[in-house]
Amino acid sequence: MKPTLIILAAGMGSRYGSLKQVDAVGPNGETIIDYSVFDALRAGFGKIVFVVRKDIEKDFLEVFGKRFEGKVPYEIVFQELDMLPGGLICPADRVKPWGTAHAVWVCRDVVKEPFAVINADDFYGQDSFNVLAKKLSDPLLGQNDSFMVGYRLANTLSEQGSVSRGVCKVDTKSFLQDVVERTKIERINGVVKYMDENNAMVPVDEQSLVSMNCWGFTPKLFGHIDSMLNEFLGGSLANPKAEFYIPTVVNHLIKNGKATCNVLPTSSQWFGVTYPGDKPMVMEKLNNLVAKGIYPTPLF
Repeated sequence: MKPTLIILAAGMGSRYGSLKQVDAVGPNGETIIDYSVFDALRAGFGKIVFVVRKDIEKDFLEVFGKRFEGKVPYEIVFQELDMLPGGLICPADRVKPWGTAHAVWVCRDVVKEPFAVINADDFYGQDSFNVLAKKLSDPLLGQNDSFMVGYRLANTLSEQGSVSRGVCKVDTKSFLQDVVERTKIERINGVVKYMDENNAMVPVDEQSLVSMNCWGFTPKLFGHIDSMLNEFLGGSLANPKAEFYIPTVVNHLIKNGKATCNVLPTSSQWFGVTYPGDKPMVMEKLNNLVAKGIYPTPLF
């Protein structure tokens, strides 16, 4: 059975100021999503699941509907604020999405095979999909096995402003021991720092491995998320800024001996569009990859 790729595309990206998921960055109008889909299919993934909001469905399909028709097996799943377990009611003043783990949870009815999860606005590169597809297609894959493609923090910063990253601790056998979501990371006077819960800027090793939300899981994860989501909402339903992250779930499973997470090396270079000022850099890198013959243009 071929694995599935879940692409998280429900966020509008307030810092970027537009629907960056559908922004043209390739030499023939391609989006970052197009490159991710192309890489996933040639790596051996069998289906793409897009997680979007209902209010962006029209814009999303205007770009991708005809482009993928007959070429890409895909489904669309909606992530809405009122999609909560156990009859819970979303607070009326809630505007922020519930987070990446909630976005994966809403896919539980359409994904029955091993799957990868990525962000819509991040470029992960061909090798990242290759290593994930190989692991997720392994007939010896265990139900409690999970994977993360790791990148060096220094190579994931933006010159345009701060970023959020899951900073990882890995053992000598490349298994994840801990992942902590750090926010407002940026290079200040040559030193990479993040903002802690006391609003203090704390130095962090720029060679640390970080999660760029490039994961591999089995369907057993949905049950784990379901139970943890109930617990999370029990304490955070009224908090308008609370988010339920994939690293939070993975961290909990590892520390409770319920799963392992193998951190996979990759020869691919990550880059992404966090701010409008990042776009020229992304366009230049994609043009270079096309010029080297790594990607055709147009892709589809």
